[in-house]
Amino acid sequence: MTPLIILTLVLLWQFVLTGYTWVLAGNAADEAVRKATAAQPDNRQAECGQAGRDKLPDAWAGAAEVDCTTVNGYVTARVKLWVPVLFPGTIAFPFEVEGNAGAIEEELG
Repeated sequence: MTPLIILTLVLLWQFVLTGYTWVLAGNAADEAVRKATAAQPDNRQAECGQAGRDKLPDAWAGAAEVDCTTVNGYVTARVKLWVPVLFPGTIAFPFEVEGNAGAIEEELG
């Protein structure tokens, strides 16, 4: 019975890590787009990338892909994170979790 309980706990923990990665990706995309809407157009990508990684824990920030684009005054941010296997910062599953956010570009005066 003990191996079955341990296996169940391991699977539950993996599901928690997957869900937490989704939450982190969405929050990082929100932070990135918020910073990018107020940035100068020539510095937007750098500020977007920095803001997207700032709120991520170290285990996820190192491999995070943050990309911002602007089309017709609408700024979008896309953050891709790898889902860790059991322990964040070690190996990851071969699929990514993606968070997206968008906002209207602010008028810079």
